Order: sequence, then C-alpha cells, then structure tokens
Amino acid sequence: MEKNTISWKRMMFKGNKVWQAFGPDEKPLSKNGKVLIKYSTNQDYEYWVNENNIENISPDGSGKPQIRKKVHDKASSNNRKEVDQDLSSEGDMPSDAICIYTDGASSGNPGPSGIGVLFRFGEHEKELSRHIGIATNNMAELEAIRTALLELKTTKKPVRIFTDSSYAYGVLTLNWKAKKNPELINSIKKTMTSFSDLKLVKIKGHAGHAGNERADSLATRAVKNEIK
Repeated sequence: MEKNTISWKRMMFKGNKVWQAFGPDEKPLSKNGKVLIKYSTNQDYEYWVNENNIENISPDGSGKPQIRKKVHDKASSNNRKEVDQDLSSEGDMPSDAICIYTDGASSGNPGPSGIGVLFRFGEHEKELSRHIGIATNNMAELEAIRTALLELKTTKKPVRIFTDSSYAYGVLTLNWKAKKNPELINSIKKTMTSFSDLKLVKIKGHAGHAGNERADSLATRAVKNEIK
C-alpha cells in the first residue's frame, strides 16, 4: 500500500501511546494477527505488533487524546494512583537553570531500547541519543534520567528535568514502592542528592511540548538504528 494512503491514529500499546496505521477504508492495516505502529509520527521505522495489545484512547471534547501513561510495575495500592497533575509550568524557572528533557523507548517490553536527552542552557543545546540494550520501557525512562544527571559537569546550578513518565516521576519523587528496578532507582536518588537545586517535572507526553517531542524522537531513533 502506498504511504500516502495510510493515516495514523493515536492508540495505546502496552501502556504507551503510539500511532497505529489505518488504510483508506479506515480499517487497521494488519497481517497475521499483527498491526502496524510507530512511536512518533516523524520516525521512519515501524513495528508489527500483536493486535490484542492495542487499545483505544477515548477523546475528550476537543477530540485530542487525554489519557495518562499507566504504571507498569505493581506498587502498593496507595502508590498506584496515576500522576494527574501537569507540572509543566515554567513560571518559577530560575533564569540560570539547566533544562533537561528525557525520554525512553522500547521495541517490545522488554526489547531493544533507547534513550533520548535534550539539554538546554541559555541559547546552548546538546542532544543525546543512545541504545541501552534490552530493557523495559520503564527502565529506559529511568536510564534517560540517570544518564542526563551523569552528563552534567556541575551540581551547583539549578537543574530542571522534564519527563512524561508517571512511573519515573512517582518512584523518584513520590516514594512509590516499586518492586522492580530498585538498584537503578536508588542509584538515581543518590545522584539527585548531590545537586544543590534539582527538580523533576512531570509533563504530558505528545502534547505539543517541543522539548519532550525532541527527546522522544532521539529515544526512538536510538532503537531504530539498533534494529535496522
């Protein structure tokens, strides 16, 4: 089928927002019980996944999907609540803050995974796109944050890390009790204590936030380049 006859619709795949391919008849493209998806509209690589793992996103009044990423790890009932506040306001952002946008991607859960990080300081920018081997999406989200912190040359300036991962935000700042990835989580928490002014900010993914979209693209690029 010609690419220009394919349309892409926002769906959920194993707790992650993805884009699913639909034909001109508005039916999902499928073969052998699998459907075609990709994690970002500007990425070239596409994935065939089990159609039973695809779920709808219910639109709100504006027609835009309004669903938050759910936590994959089994936490206690008190900690399993989704993060529903949008902390993307930058009104109290220090003028000399280092802004970091992080994201992780996984082709399968677990599967080949990558991280994407965008650093901003004043007019300066730096991008990082790295394959991290076989991991889960949650591990990739955490590894992106860990890598970002270790890349910084100073701990004295204010740092704001933006993530669209409710899981990462919860286990690192809300004391969610995660049974998986304890060593990675504790390592990140320890590193965070060395900074004089560090805040993790939860933002909505794929909501038009340029920094988050670039981090997502960098993460998916790392996966794509590895599994070519």
